[in-house]
Amino acid sequence: MTGFVTIERGLGPDGRIAVVRFDRGDGINAMSPEAMRQLTDAARSFEDDGATSVVVLTGAAKAFTAGFDLKDPEGRARKTMDLGTLRRHLKLGPRLTRAWQDMEQITIGAIEGFCVGGGVALAVALDFRVMARDAHMRVPEIGLGMNMSWQSVPRMLHLIGPARTKQAVILADHRITAAEAYEWRLVEEVAEPGQAFDAAMALATKVAAQPPLSVAMTKLTVNRLTHALDDLTSHMDVDQFALASLSEDHKEGVAAFLERRKPTFRGR
Repeated sequence: MTGFVTIERGLGPDGRIAVVRFDRGDGINAMSPEAMRQLTDAARSFEDDGATSVVVLTGAAKAFTAGFDLKDPEGRARKTMDLGTLRRHLKLGPRLTRAWQDMEQITIGAIEGFCVGGGVALAVALDFRVMARDAHMRVPEIGLGMNMSWQSVPRMLHLIGPARTKQAVILADHRITAAEAYEWRLVEEVAEPGQAFDAAMALATKVAAQPPLSVAMTKLTVNRLTHALDDLTSHMDVDQFALASLSEDHKEGVAAFLERRKPTFRGR
């Protein structure tokens, strides 16, 4: 089975930095179900790693990730799944983002190129985000007749507030530039093109120099306070997505995307 994710440990001060690199080598770096499983396993591999204080997550040189792979055979098989099977399959995304959010280590995303859909969902589950000046984000789900799930809406709400969250999610064709993302507080730092990873590593070095136990406990406290109601507000994420996937608008949105044309939605 092809490995899309590599992990390098023992970097930085006292070897306390690790780098997780997601690169499918295809230019768009979309997240197939198998890629999502590998990214989830990568996050979970740090559960008992007391030697690592910071994990930098980076994508390919031209794409952090294009989000869920609509052309992947396993993903497309969702169209023929019964509701129970579909609900179980749809948990891959929430499981991925939760695994990264719940890591004890500080997590930093290094974003080059574009970060779309599920890529944004993954990025906002991290502690910090560094974005190249010529990169952009986009949340296209509504334009595909779907809802934004993976518990992303409450995470975005904490970062950028209600109006900006609505703007980012509802205006599905809006490209959020690095300057906008920084102004909105969606990212913490903007780097020169091609330098997002270096900037993320510089931030990781500062974090890694701090007392590991204090850092981990502080992260846990902040996350528990911030995300205390997230499960309540997004407990229907998967079911909403499953329901939306049965709509005619979803079929039209995906067909229009694959055929590279403007969709016509009818609210059914």
